[in-house]
Amino acid sequence: MRLTTTRYRGLGGRLTALALAGVLLTLPGCGGGDSGGGGEAGGPVTLRFSWWGNEDRAKLTQKAIDAFQAANPGITVKPEYSDFNGYFDKLATGVAANDAPDVITLGGAYPREYGDRGALLDLAEVSGELKTDKIDKAALSNGNFEGKQYGVPTGVNAFGVVVNPKVFQAAGVPLPDDNTWTWDDYQRIAQQVGKAAPKGTYGSEDPTSSDALDLFARQRGESLYTEDGKIGLTEQTLTDWFTMTTAMRDSGAAPPAAMTSELAGQPSPEQTLMGRGLAGMQLDWTNQLGSLRSASGSELRLLRAPGESAATKPGMWLQASQIYTISARTKHPKEAAKFLDFLVNSPEAGKITLANRGIPANSDVLAAVKSSLPKDEAASGDFIAAVTPKVGPALVIGPTGSTESVKILERVNAEVLFNRLSPADGAKRFLKGLNSAIK
Repeated sequence: MRLTTTRYRGLGGRLTALALAGVLLTLPGCGGGDSGGGGEAGGPVTLRFSWWGNEDRAKLTQKAIDAFQAANPGITVKPEYSDFNGYFDKLATGVAANDAPDVITLGGAYPREYGDRGALLDLAEVSGELKTDKIDKAALSNGNFEGKQYGVPTGVNAFGVVVNPKVFQAAGVPLPDDNTWTWDDYQRIAQQVGKAAPKGTYGSEDPTSSDALDLFARQRGESLYTEDGKIGLTEQTLTDWFTMTTAMRDSGAAPPAAMTSELAGQPSPEQTLMGRGLAGMQLDWTNQLGSLRSASGSELRLLRAPGESAATKPGMWLQASQIYTISARTKHPKEAAKFLDFLVNSPEAGKITLANRGIPANSDVLAAVKSSLPKDEAASGDFIAAVTPKVGPALVIGPTGSTESVKILERVNAEVLFNRLSPADGAKRFLKGLNSAIK
């Protein structure tokens, strides 16, 4: 869920250079001096709550807010949401102007970036109002940096492969056995599907994303980032990845470079090849299954990532789908924490939002809502339950600057797929760009 391609629906975005500069200039003086312990003399409190999403998410979120306000009549929650593409730039601008929302939804490396800059509250300060003992530990670690818990997960996701059985059936190719398949199998199967399926249909979308690279590297005992904030991905692993993806392009297993480049800038499920019924396989997050099923009109399935059974170490992991955080500048930290406690720990809230922000990370909430989950979310929940005993340790979240990996990888991948860079040179270019970003 760290950032992946611009399509990633669980994290996302990037800070503009101008907004980043503003954050760096204004945050050193915001170490909580403006924070207060609540409303004046127990008076009414208004909390601003920011998040990204569509109208469906907005309606569900408002219902949860209404339920919280009914139980807490002295607290009003004002939602502030936007679509995925503009959310992080808008947030950065607000933080830079000392106008951050009280409760902020983040994802990927953003909790670490904002936490390192002093923009987020250490949740240890509100541990009396916000409990975390029933929350999945791997997902909880996604909001913990340098020993400080800056955020709590909205839910849990896993990164695997979405497959369209209709496309496989049309091509006369059996579905892969995800208990045994390798990356070589993935290429071979994608090529078979691409050759036999109707014209304009591909065995796989181009699989390149920072999450896919991390999974590929973890299977080799590496990782995109190390615990001390360095790059843990070797040049050879990157070269092998680009060698695989260019071979898939050449064989017709994946789309030509021009199509992949065009798709990289289209974040909605409806615009992907999988969402349009034109791809047999796509690496993606479990929380995208419902949207992709709806867009494609097909009963899509989730499979374990290739290479897991033969890997040096498991590459798959459990990821917080999004992270709820509290601004360090909030004047109402206890009320903000009380609101978060309701969102992540209340079965009442869970029954409203269900799996809209991932499978509930709180075990009690999951048990309470499991029978109510819609078919698509239930399928995601079953998949996560099945892979949980087999996944690797929690992901190492990238250091400050690592959110730029999305755009760096997008540019380098295009250069490689258009044959302007060899796989080896693409590996060098990506590592150089990422090193510069995190420094």
